[in-house]
Amino acid sequence: MRDSTRVFYLLFICIPLLVLVLNATSRSFVYASSGSSDDWPMHQHDLSHTGFSSSVAPKTNNTMWTLITAGNFQWCSAAVVSGVAYVGDSYGWVYALNITIGQIIWKFSTGGIVESSPAIANGIVYVGSYDCRVYALNSSTGKQIWNYSTGGNVISSPSVAYGEVFVGSWDERVYALNASTGTKIWSYKTGGIVMSSPAVANGVVFIGSADSRVYALNSSTGKQIWNYTVGDSVHSSPSVVNGRV
Repeated sequence: MRDSTRVFYLLFICIPLLVLVLNATSRSFVYASSGSSDDWPMHQHDLSHTGFSSSVAPKTNNTMWTLITAGNFQWCSAAVVSGVAYVGDSYGWVYALNITIGQIIWKFSTGGIVESSPAIANGIVYVGSYDCRVYALNSSTGKQIWNYSTGGNVISSPSVAYGEVFVGSWDERVYALNASTGTKIWSYKTGGIVMSSPAVANGVVFIGSADSRVYALNSSTGKQIWNYTVGDSVHSSPSVVNGRV
């Protein structure tokens, strides 16, 4: 009788716990898959710059909405995360827009043209501006968390990996900044302005420069691993696939 009672109580306790664990796991899985399938969180979609999304393409070309911002001309690409599009304009504003109706959720004013495409990671929007700064903004409110001043315009679109923000500047440098505080971890001097947006793969930062070179830098130290000389300025952004740049 005692043994059967123990079994009953064990089943009484363990089965509900097992159901809770399974439900929690199921919710986490569903949330992760549904929350990320339509996201485009940075320039060219991901750190390797594959430009590939698994989301289903629209079946019509109907315009859902149009946002007119006093004639401001959008130069950068939008990033989309969890139903919100983040984009900058030529008047120096960064916008967060509801992707269903185009409503402005918030906007933040920088001191220069925003040609850099935002990158969103861990609830923070990272973006560069012609005012020579890299900004970190709260993705929900648009409130500034930090900014970092470089020596030139920041057209390069940031990449966020390993708790660091990697970005180029017209001061001919590539920067690694602490993603939480904006503190500089390292910078690397190239021989020309850096408009290229960095791709990051396997602990290496790949980026082009106006000095006609493509660079591979150690993401932790900024030390050059290699560089390759092409025939002219490299303003485009590298992609890394199957061990090739």
